[in-house]
Amino acid sequence: MKITAVKVWLVEGVKYNWTLLKVYTDTGHTGVGEATNWPGSPIIEAAARHIGERVIGLDPMRTDFIWTKLYRDLNWIGPYGASMCAISGLDMALLDLKGKVLGVPCYELLGGAFRTKLRLYANYWFTGGGHNAADYAAQAAKVKAAGFKGLKFDPFAHTNYLYGEDLSSNLELTKPQQDLAFEVTKAVRDAVGPEFDMMIETHAMLNTQVALAMAERLAPLGVTWYEEPVGPENANTLEAIRNRVNPAVPICVGERHYTRHGFRPVLEKHLCDVIMPDITRCGGPSEMKRIATMAEAYGVPIAPHNPNGPLSTLASAHVCASIPNFFRCEFMFNDVPWRDSVITHPLDVRDGHLHLSDRPGLGVDLIEAEMEKHPGILELGARANFYV
Repeated sequence: MKITAVKVWLVEGVKYNWTLLKVYTDTGHTGVGEATNWPGSPIIEAAARHIGERVIGLDPMRTDFIWTKLYRDLNWIGPYGASMCAISGLDMALLDLKGKVLGVPCYELLGGAFRTKLRLYANYWFTGGGHNAADYAAQAAKVKAAGFKGLKFDPFAHTNYLYGEDLSSNLELTKPQQDLAFEVTKAVRDAVGPEFDMMIETHAMLNTQVALAMAERLAPLGVTWYEEPVGPENANTLEAIRNRVNPAVPICVGERHYTRHGFRPVLEKHLCDVIMPDITRCGGPSEMKRIATMAEAYGVPIAPHNPNGPLSTLASAHVCASIPNFFRCEFMFNDVPWRDSVITHPLDVRDGHLHLSDRPGLGVDLIEAEMEKHPGILELGARANFYV
């Protein structure tokens, strides 16, 4: 069996474009994957197309060989970023293809299932109101009513994630912004109750002083984790935060850490309580499984980052089905109406859980005609709060 082609689509998602791809072979077998990342989704799309050209003629069943070949061949331009997103998407597609060839779901290829019912936590549930306590509380109550047991949000008045004049140049918050963050968070806690998981996102957009002060202030509200209190560039900086933050506030990092090599210092230094690799960035399902096994050795659970498309959701769940140290999967509570129409079987989400089928591979295929009805947005600011 040989790879004959790799096709790539940029599809509009609720938060940013999805980069979806499909591998074709000379035997007629195919596999689908996702390489979503942002900003600069056209860069990811181009990288995915280039990766596809480099694997023409290779045996798709040699998944680890192809991963290693691409990682080493492209290491000269940097082992992370766009090239790793492309590798991640291709790895996902190859695992899907292998499962379909062998007639087994992906979790069987990853060691078999500990579970096929995966607990989710909701993100992007707060899109129907303003940045105020009342609107957040009302929307959080809807998440709970839908059967979810956890949610995540950024209460710190960030209007977007791109550096600009709306953000403080030294990443500080004014006193009113700090008060607003506390009020919003308290309102959410009051709306969902004390037993509900509440993850606090910072997007690494707080300076050390503010990050520590807000962690201390939010601690009495019962924080499931405090996400990315510092950026991924320096493990020593994260260690300094870790040593000073309130012990009652667990730390979670990992959405911008790539491959097992990026997670190694975080785990070795015991710098977090939960890791959250993103399957479309960290190296795909094969690498996420390796990262999860590393984390298990340090007693750290895994909760994949996933503000992405439906294939990312399914692939993350297949990995989490196969590991003992699973905590939660992220799920986009509000999404584009065509999320389930671009795949052959809708995501089976019930009572805050994703239920995996025993269909081969990821359990779905892509529907090309539906994807092409929703092309990715390529103009910066073409939609409010949407950035490519």
